[in-house]
Amino acid sequence: MSHNGILHQTSCVDTPSQNGVAERKNRHLLETACALMFQMKVPKQFWADAVSTTCFLINCMPTIVLKGDIPYKVIHPHKSLFPIELRIFGCTCYVRDTRPSVTKLDPKALKCVFLGYSRLQKGYRCFSTNLNKYLVSTDVVFSENTSFFSSPTSSASKEEDEEWLVYQVVNSRPIVGQSSMVDCDASLTHLGTVVDVPTAPVKPPIVQVYSRRPVTTDTCPAPTPSSSDPSSDLDLPISLRKGKRHCKSTYSIANFVSYDHLSSSSSVFVASIDFISVPKTITEALNDPGWKNAMLEEICALEDNHTWKLVDLPQGKKVVGCKWVFAVKVNPDGSMARLKARLVAKGYAQTYGVDYSDTFSPVAKLNSKSIWSNLLGLLLRGYRKVCCLKKALYGLKQSPRAWFEKFNKEIQAFGMNKSKKDHSIFYKKSATSIILLVVYVDDIVITGNDHAGISDLKAFMHSKFHTKDLGELKYFLGIKVSRSKKGMFLSQRKYVLDLLEETSKIEAKPCTTSMVPNVQLMLDDGDPFYNPQRYQRVVGKLNYLTVTRPDIAYAVSVVSQFTLAPTVKHWAALEQILCYLKKTPGLGILHSSQGHTRIECFSDADWAGSKFDRRSTIGYCVFFGGNLVAWKSKKQSVVSRSSVESKYRAMAQATCEIIWIHQLLCEVGMKCTMPAKLWCDNQAALHIAVNPIYHETTKHIEVDCHFIREKIEENLVSTGYVRTGKQLGDIFTKALNGTQVEYFCNKLGMINIYAPA
Repeated sequence: MSHNGILHQTSCVDTPSQNGVAERKNRHLLETACALMFQMKVPKQFWADAVSTTCFLINCMPTIVLKGDIPYKVIHPHKSLFPIELRIFGCTCYVRDTRPSVTKLDPKALKCVFLGYSRLQKGYRCFSTNLNKYLVSTDVVFSENTSFFSSPTSSASKEEDEEWLVYQVVNSRPIVGQSSMVDCDASLTHLGTVVDVPTAPVKPPIVQVYSRRPVTTDTCPAPTPSSSDPSSDLDLPISLRKGKRHCKSTYSIANFVSYDHLSSSSSVFVASIDFISVPKTITEALNDPGWKNAMLEEICALEDNHTWKLVDLPQGKKVVGCKWVFAVKVNPDGSMARLKARLVAKGYAQTYGVDYSDTFSPVAKLNSKSIWSNLLGLLLRGYRKVCCLKKALYGLKQSPRAWFEKFNKEIQAFGMNKSKKDHSIFYKKSATSIILLVVYVDDIVITGNDHAGISDLKAFMHSKFHTKDLGELKYFLGIKVSRSKKGMFLSQRKYVLDLLEETSKIEAKPCTTSMVPNVQLMLDDGDPFYNPQRYQRVVGKLNYLTVTRPDIAYAVSVVSQFTLAPTVKHWAALEQILCYLKKTPGLGILHSSQGHTRIECFSDADWAGSKFDRRSTIGYCVFFGGNLVAWKSKKQSVVSRSSVESKYRAMAQATCEIIWIHQLLCEVGMKCTMPAKLWCDNQAALHIAVNPIYHETTKHIEVDCHFIREKIEENLVSTGYVRTGKQLGDIFTKALNGTQVEYFCNKLGMINIYAPA
């Protein structure tokens, strides 16, 4: 603005009278939008469509400010004022169904609600409750006298209104472009076969709550008894016989996530990422032309690469099955680049020593020439023959090894050196420049200060592996990378929200701690959980979430101990973690320049914390340059006979991590100040580390004693005492209350840029 001679003036806080023009315009938009919604009983979740339509209509009407002229005509004097005919907002409409899956005997139109006009196309913007998506079309037939959501004069319309209320119960937030196929109750067949409801062991009920308000609730007031004759209502659903209940969502996710603190570009990127959804089943993918084409492209690519040949299944041999995995590739600005469907083998069906021997997956630490020894096949639907693989396929036990062997050979031929400390890291350095490359299976991150060298490296990789340059690192393996003057912020906000949606905890009441303090979980604690696979799946996802959420590391390590035979109490502990995540879904780690390159580590242990085997839990966190780079919460493999022993074993584990980080940094040319500082809150353990006099009383931990003393003598590590209240390792060894959790998160460098103002 300054460059163009514009003076940026702002009003004082809480004085809207100083900004009268904008406030009056905002009131004009709001009141008109409310009129549109009230007239046709449009639910509040479509307020954005109402405001957009309001803005369009106001700009197409004469105004006194322009002396009776129309704003749109003033700006575009040669364009048509109404390229398409105006219609009543919120009315019922029927959009021509152009989906490829529609047969000759299917209805040719979809019943929708009219929600305005497209800003980018000459078409009407309609929303289908059956498909749960917006449709833009000019082939629309309108019933402008009929509101989509209510019509008190028609019993049929009342039924449709109830159907919409059911839709609100099962899915209160319409998500553009998302749908999943489920089986519907007979009474819902006329509503359509595509609604967004979570999988459940019983059919979705149609009478949870009936109310004209948006309803997804935690607590509801008691229902009002019906005044009608009970005998005449016996055929009605029980919730209607008891009367209407008006419930209100108290813990909407909107109260815990905000994008007000983000820049405009970051907001656009986050919105684009949230918009993207992937099919959950093969049927769902085949019903979408985009995903169907992606699957055909994958098959064609595999055939062009001569991945398999069709043969008869050899006698006595078993077939390895296959499945489809779907992903969405995004551009640097967050827009969708392409839909990716990948055919993977069910490698878990292979037998060690028969179908494969050694395995290796090129996965960077977050904190094959021939893969067959026997003939294996991949069963493809529609064939009587099987596919004998000539090349590796994703999902097989040794396919990552085969891929990495080729990648390793080619990348070192370019001049990159493989790290000896982490084989998934490659580097190339000179006196003034460095290039770093990190591999995570087939996803690659490149950084460094040699821009010309990086360009050459990307060109080389594209020529050898047909890689695609996705630009500046913004979204990687579910981790959102945000940059500002304060530093680099890593979070898994979308991953958390998706997990809450999957577990139906998006509207749950949040809690302040991930695990209830002083509560012990036992192996046979309560009745068995009805769905162990679901428990295991959620635990696996929570384990990956600890990549940016060290605050849940201890709780996740505890619930991970019961995956073989989970109980109802174990699932309740899992739900506690999910409710804690609901409170701060956008919490992440900030990496910023602190002006030094010191390594510091806090180590701690909870002696005999597990009641069923009396093993201790160790925890440590490592900082480099003042930024958290590594952490762990893990139960010890042996029983410690004293608190000193458990603390000392934790110090030994932390020392190993310090040495590894130091060696890795030195290998790639990073300088760090040594010795590293190792903090512990146990004076006896600190004395043992430097005093050989304690040898006789600690000979059962002799190896650990010699290891730490050796590193102290080499000036790689120095020890120091920290009070228990300041011991950051405490959050990795036990459950804490909400105040303590908040304190330690702050000390670990965790912030929430998505927190509401």
